[in-house]
Amino acid sequence: MLKLNYDKLSEINSDHGLSRKEIEAESVNLKMYLDKIKSYDLGFYSIIDDEKLLKSIENYASQIKGKFQNIVVLGIGGSSLGTICLQQSLKHLYQNELSEQVYPKLHVIDNIDPDLINGIEELLNLEQTLFIVVTKSGGTPETLSQFLYFREKVKSSNLVIEDHFVFVTDPEKGLLRELSNENPNIKTFEVPSNVGGRFSVLTAVGLLPAKLIGINIRALIDGAREMRDKFLSENFEQNLPFQMAAIQYLSASKKGKSINVTYPYVQKLIKLSDWYRQLLAESIGKELDRGGDKVNVGITPVHALGATDQHSQNQLYMEGPNDKLFIFITVDKHQVELEIPFEEKFSEKLGYLKDVSFEKLLKTEMQGTIDSLVNYNKPSIKLEIEKVDEKNLGELLMFLETATAFLGEFYNIDAFNQPGVEMAKNLTKKYLTKT
Repeated sequence: MLKLNYDKLSEINSDHGLSRKEIEAESVNLKMYLDKIKSYDLGFYSIIDDEKLLKSIENYASQIKGKFQNIVVLGIGGSSLGTICLQQSLKHLYQNELSEQVYPKLHVIDNIDPDLINGIEELLNLEQTLFIVVTKSGGTPETLSQFLYFREKVKSSNLVIEDHFVFVTDPEKGLLRELSNENPNIKTFEVPSNVGGRFSVLTAVGLLPAKLIGINIRALIDGAREMRDKFLSENFEQNLPFQMAAIQYLSASKKGKSINVTYPYVQKLIKLSDWYRQLLAESIGKELDRGGDKVNVGITPVHALGATDQHSQNQLYMEGPNDKLFIFITVDKHQVELEIPFEEKFSEKLGYLKDVSFEKLLKTEMQGTIDSLVNYNKPSIKLEIEKVDEKNLGELLMFLETATAFLGEFYNIDAFNQPGVEMAKNLTKKYLTKT
């Protein structure tokens, strides 16, 4: 069960921290914001009840079991970051390097750098490779260019296209949907039209590749449902996503903390920070509010990894500008327990390591970082989960999605569009057409 601990906010100077009373005062807005979110017809928190989707993914996984050595996801942004997070968090950290593979290896091509594309291509036996093409709009130029490239490679290898490609896209519109309609033998999964790309990790976008590499997607969904129920609660104490959004909003708007540093002390969750970076930036960084007034709001996401970035970023965090809210993420129990060997001859200089495990050392270093931030009057909160598994990760993903939805209401902006992104896409097409 996820826990949100914000005790440290009240331990620092009131110019930078928040009292529990300040946070709880926002509870008067809970029902109003929740009613507004419900009125928007958003599918990201209801899609997890779609039993038909889960069964279709499970049936497809059974049909192709044992046929492929490699799964390659072609996608970018919300079409790839969730999948990368699921793989990093829930599989062996070096899964693709293991000598024995029960499930296919998963590769995600989330850029159009030719060195990246060529590098992954050199790893592949096309006859043993399935490509999952993911674009919510059906027209993402980066993804379609990747698809055209590998489709040609498959064709030139005298392989059948529909045997090696799966589409994940909008149910009605977009070029990928048109291609699917033209060739119904290509298996196609839908991204509901009311689920935005950055909120789509718990749709076929993330669940399909997750299932194909052996992740328990039903446990993932179970965790997400538990947090969804808290999100829908009008009880402030139960609604952890609302509490999180209130802290982020008040810290930014009242205390000048316009940067959020996500700081997991869990190696497996570093890609969660990458996924959340897009979710927060694209959802909250907006020029106009819902009334059409220019507001230019946003929270800049940064990620760090403990204990690694104690040695690369903490100097800035301690003594630099006080413009950041730190979001620490930890687990009650790591998957393995490793003791640090100790020799008495080192006791004078390394005595503090006697009878200490790596887990204890990591958690102690995190506590040292948190307490140091308090000494510098830097605000922090902590998210705690029991362990990194499907159920806990599903809960954490839904927590961050629903907190972001509430945060949009605090700012009175549309957290579900991305007009700034669309402008860059349109200009890219314009410039390429001119050449």
